[in-house]
Amino acid sequence: MAEEKLISVIVPVYNIKEYLPRCVASITVQTYRNLEIILVDDGSTDGTGVLCDELKKTDSRIRVFHKNNGGSSSARNFGIRQAQGEYFGFVDSDDYISEDMYALLMEAVIAYDCPVAQAGRDEVAASGEKLPDICVPPAAPALIEAQDFMRELLMHRGDCSFCTKLVHRSLFSNRQFPEGVLNEDFHLLIQMLTEMKGIVSLPARCYHVFYRPDSNTRSTQKSQFSRVYADNVDNADLALALVRERWPLLIQTAERFGLYQRLDYLLHIPIEQMCPDNARYREVCACVRANFFAGLKNPYLTNKNKMYLCLFAAAPKLTRKFHRLTMKLRGIET
Repeated sequence: MAEEKLISVIVPVYNIKEYLPRCVASITVQTYRNLEIILVDDGSTDGTGVLCDELKKTDSRIRVFHKNNGGSSSARNFGIRQAQGEYFGFVDSDDYISEDMYALLMEAVIAYDCPVAQAGRDEVAASGEKLPDICVPPAAPALIEAQDFMRELLMHRGDCSFCTKLVHRSLFSNRQFPEGVLNEDFHLLIQMLTEMKGIVSLPARCYHVFYRPDSNTRSTQKSQFSRVYADNVDNADLALALVRERWPLLIQTAERFGLYQRLDYLLHIPIEQMCPDNARYREVCACVRANFFAGLKNPYLTNKNKMYLCLFAAAPKLTRKFHRLTMKLRGIET
């Protein structure tokens, strides 16, 4: 019965010749056989597009599409529009998966009658060394109710990645990945959570995140201020709005999340960008000051968080200089 359900595995591809064969091979050897594998070449310039066409010849389930460069979300959304499956999976082109991942996920969504299931993941360095866990999977399979899953995300303990998940296509019927922003998975997932009873979480670490030094999505030059910090602030505001409407018991947790993301913004913004004509910087500072007392009373913020809230509310630029100096003394550039 489970084998009758087609899974569309969507892989955004851009200038990734060295790692794409391993990624695709890990999908083609899945023990769950009823797959279509959609490779979306997002305007590659290094011959990766040609490699996609060559890989297509090795397995009849592989479909290849070429498009102008638009970013990972654009490629995913394109793949969704081509997908024929009842369920969607997503794999980043430099990562790889265990051969039983989709079999386990399909069993879970059927057993729990739930539209989303997720596997555990591990983080692998280019040297092959296992890195510390970002998300810790449960000890046994469990249905995590939507409110509890949202709480874990807001406390930075949950896994928002769509790459670890199997998702019923109905959840994409009226929405897509936001384009031109970072941390897009969080943005989309918290909206989906309002429409489901929860997510099945499995203990098996089936998704393998590969951290390569030259990754465009997993590293930023220290001289640049990644837009992810501003995008995270926007996501925090969206989360608070959803919580107020759907899960009022989580309001303090969501408020903590918003202040934490603004602190993260202020701890990383280059000092030369802390100026009156920077509208986003002014908004972040104004929010920190407006929520100063609420932040001090918030039980989910650490004492260190609260200390920095006080310092940034009083003297943001001086505090940023102090933080940069302390990091430099520890051998960390910020």
